[in-house]
Amino acid sequence: MKLAADSPATLPLTPEAKAAEKYNIVKNIVRGIVPLITYPLFSILLMAITLLIFRFNPLKVMPVIWDGAFGGGDIGHINAISETIVKATPLILTGLSIVVAWRAGLFSIGGEGQLLMGALTATAISHLLKWMSSSLVIPLMIVGATAAGALWGGIAGWLRIHRNVQEVISTIMLNYVALYLVGVAVEGPLQEASKNGPYSSLLPNSLLFAHLLPISMTNGIQTRLHGGVLIAVLAVPIIALYLNFTRQGFALKLVGSNIRAANVAHYNVDAIRMRAMLLSGGLCGLAGVVQLMGVSSRLSLEFSPGWGYNAIPVALMGGLTPLGTLLSALFFGALNAGSSNAERMINTPSVIINVVQAVAVMLIVSLRAWKRRASEGNAE
Repeated sequence: MKLAADSPATLPLTPEAKAAEKYNIVKNIVRGIVPLITYPLFSILLMAITLLIFRFNPLKVMPVIWDGAFGGGDIGHINAISETIVKATPLILTGLSIVVAWRAGLFSIGGEGQLLMGALTATAISHLLKWMSSSLVIPLMIVGATAAGALWGGIAGWLRIHRNVQEVISTIMLNYVALYLVGVAVEGPLQEASKNGPYSSLLPNSLLFAHLLPISMTNGIQTRLHGGVLIAVLAVPIIALYLNFTRQGFALKLVGSNIRAANVAHYNVDAIRMRAMLLSGGLCGLAGVVQLMGVSSRLSLEFSPGWGYNAIPVALMGGLTPLGTLLSALFFGALNAGSSNAERMINTPSVIINVVQAVAVMLIVSLRAWKRRASEGNAE
């Protein structure tokens, strides 16, 4: 008989089972920390090799990348680190979305579309509620954007559950639908009044996140570090607690690792998958409104440079754990901030960093697959 709930009634754990559970938690933490040390070192070595291949001197380029990411030379440390954190912020939230979906055995590539739908919804709310107090509009924008992202993820979840459409395919297609909807909006009802380009009006200052650092700390230069960063950072422990210390999180892991066991144990697999896609999409929608209210200030066709897609290598390099994703996003943010500085200072194309990231992810995924096959072979 199938239970109505998504998890069955459970007996109290024995002391031995509790000890084994604690051991598994510690083991998972260690497994998450090791890649955080080895993967960045590996990526730095790979960056040096890539620069040599393209006939750039690593000893000249890499210090400039470091200065752009962490400060040095003419760039203050606080200014550079602030920019690194700003560039990492959308990657933290979109990376967490990949972790949640992956934990349930789903490979969602729809972060880009879900992020755009979040930003589009937040922009529409700000446009429709101009007459309302900003103290009320801001939470409505955040909640509305999160709900829009969740809805966009839920569409893919529904297609997987009721039509057996693989989420890899449906989420990619939904990305394009979202992009076209943004295009229609910024060239139509949400276009700025003068009609000078395909973008919306700037949000009023009252709807923007406050800057976190006073200019007295940054040599008179206003950094882009904003209050939305705190939302992204706070999401990390919340998702970690949800995935590792709740029954719903355990259900996601069980469905993702052994769906046959989940069915035998009478878990509602469809409901669990839908929950994962809703939460995953909601995180991306949240990323969209955080970027809108913190940095971009307006919606346009070029709103996202690919945060939803870059979330995949961020999550993979982070070992598909929340803490790992946070540190991986900061690493990617540092690379992006540093490469922009290198392009500006010594005319080194920033696209080289994209090559490094792509090759690094391919090698890391290959290494993880090799380890999994080796462990399966030993088990046999």
